[in-house]
Amino acid sequence: MTAKRPLRALLVEGIHPSAREILAAEGISVTALDKSPPKAELAELVREFDLVGIRSKTRLTREVLEGANNLLAVGAFCIGTNQIELGVANACGVPVFNAPLSNTRSVAELMIAEIIMLARQLGDRTIEVHKGRWMKRAVGCREIRGKTLGIVGYGHIGSQVGVLAEAMGMRVVFFDVVTKLPMGNNRPVRTLDELLHESDFVTLHVPATPQTADMIGGSELAKMKPGACLINASRGNVVVIDQLADALRSGHVGGAAIDVYPEEPEGNGEGFESALQGLPNVILTPHIGGSTEEAQEAIGREVGTALANFVTRGATTSAVNFPHVDQPLMEGKHRILNVHRNVPGVLGDINHIVSESQANIFAQVLATDPNIGYLVMDLDHEVSTEVCDRIGALGTSIRTRILDDR
Repeated sequence: MTAKRPLRALLVEGIHPSAREILAAEGISVTALDKSPPKAELAELVREFDLVGIRSKTRLTREVLEGANNLLAVGAFCIGTNQIELGVANACGVPVFNAPLSNTRSVAELMIAEIIMLARQLGDRTIEVHKGRWMKRAVGCREIRGKTLGIVGYGHIGSQVGVLAEAMGMRVVFFDVVTKLPMGNNRPVRTLDELLHESDFVTLHVPATPQTADMIGGSELAKMKPGACLINASRGNVVVIDQLADALRSGHVGGAAIDVYPEEPEGNGEGFESALQGLPNVILTPHIGGSTEEAQEAIGREVGTALANFVTRGATTSAVNFPHVDQPLMEGKHRILNVHRNVPGVLGDINHIVSESQANIFAQVLATDPNIGYLVMDLDHEVSTEVCDRIGALGTSIRTRILDDR
């Protein structure tokens, strides 16, 4: 497929206009929808577009991805990508870009706010006053200064939470399965059990993986300090909700703030239910960790820029499921982008085609993963179309396209 026809992008779920502005500046036609299309219509709709941007509610399944022959790339305008079948996208030659950085501060600030709310039982006091009850009390309400915060998962968000908590006078320990550089006086611990035993507050910032599913259940909650509080703004399947409810009713866990759930509604409205509803000193929020205007604008810019960089120069350095390449553009040359099955002999076949066409390679970069290879190659424009067509016809090729003159 050549890049001569205007590219089209579909942005769903009310993605911030900053993304549309970035894509439109590159001559990409953008269709924006406030909601995710119905599942029955999604596959057919995606087929019409070269780029698709989604948030957390739209699921890009095998059926959707394999039927989207025009699809060049997907933008997940959020941190998580478990709503996308990444392996299928990889096999189809479709890189997926997300926003691992842009909502970091928003989530971290919410974590600090909820630590203070739990320490002071502010949720309960607010509800009581709204109901006309005056319940001024100090019993069970404490300052967070001098208390220990345990952070599970010390990535972009976890480390930022640690910095803010330390500035509030808290002691900070963290546990991660990967060795991380501590920020400030944050201190790593060797095991999750050690963290649970030490902490007055525990915050969870882990991805959705088989290892993190149900990682905080009854046995882990029992290892927490009596009266300690749990905060989860990571993934809904990390905490066993029924067992957390039991620990709260018994009083062993002193409070909880939950922003993510095993099952979440597809849209706003009535009818949400949780075993945690109605329990004392429990803050329940509807997955709003990154829901600030600043974060959504930054996410739009971050993912929009990644998509624009991919379609204009083939850059994939921020893709979550694709080999990473970012080769500087060469003025006056045509760039061929080829995704192929990672099997022996492919590069030799491609270079044979280049040689037969008497083309001169000005730059060539190949990156691979276990399944695919991604080749970026700059040639003279006089022969680039012929070379592109012949490479695309190879049995090993998955997707091949050519960029216009720079």
